[in-house]
Amino acid sequence: MSMILSASVIRVRDGLPLSASTDYEQGTGMQECRKYFKKLSRKLAQLPDRCTLKTGHYNINFISSMGVSYMMLCTENYPNVLAFSFLDELQKEFITTYNMMKTNTAVRPYCFIEFDNFIQRTKQRYNNPRSLSTKINLSDMQMEIKLRPPYQISMGELGSANGVTSAFSVDYKGAGKISSAHQRLEPATLSGIVAFILSLLCAALNLIRGFHAIESLLQCYLFVYYTGWRNVKSFLTFGLICLCNMYLYELRNLWQLFFHVTVGAFVTLQIWLRQAQGKAPDYDV
Repeated sequence: MSMILSASVIRVRDGLPLSASTDYEQGTGMQECRKYFKKLSRKLAQLPDRCTLKTGHYNINFISSMGVSYMMLCTENYPNVLAFSFLDELQKEFITTYNMMKTNTAVRPYCFIEFDNFIQRTKQRYNNPRSLSTKINLSDMQMEIKLRPPYQISMGELGSANGVTSAFSVDYKGAGKISSAHQRLEPATLSGIVAFILSLLCAALNLIRGFHAIESLLQCYLFVYYTGWRNVKSFLTFGLICLCNMYLYELRNLWQLFFHVTVGAFVTLQIWLRQAQGKAPDYDV
């Protein structure tokens, strides 16, 4: 029998589950698919916005939009057009119900678990296609899928569910294990943006002195990009700022010295607070 088995709403940037079905089955095949759910949730930021993973007797489909992914598990013979129409309904309702600020600042897994009520109602409708009254929408979705079919994720790209990952997989157990060339930083906060602008201002004010402008520009670089020993470099740069201002003690008044040292300390703090973006502790997706 073709049917939808479960669905989840997941934040793309870190794989945090925001909501999910609560009536999933406990069979061996389902437990295996839940492992694939976890692996996919860790790679959402690297995948296209519409994908399908075939796992034997089951398919996992998902769409991503505005930093949130909507994922569902169904039997292998469930029609694609119904699967993605189902996900499209979840997306529209979730965006209408919750604003981006709430989803971006959520810290607890399943903090929107009440959305499961809508998931259950919609799942029941789609598991009984005769009750659907959205023939025009289904026709539109069928055309959209035909013009832009979902990306087929291969098992080799994802890695096996028993823990043996492929070359494409990313180890999220520690930021130090991820290549710095591909590592992302957490989104910049308002205070971080202010610190970045102030550091650029200090660099502009110090431009006439050449070398003294370099440490402010280096702080800007460390704030924007991830590098190895990033925090150590930021503290050494701040120390260099202090030394340069001590050297310029006779050329600047106390307010100028205070401004440059305070900005340097503020930027160093923001660099330390803006850590590498990694997988949060094994969310039970």
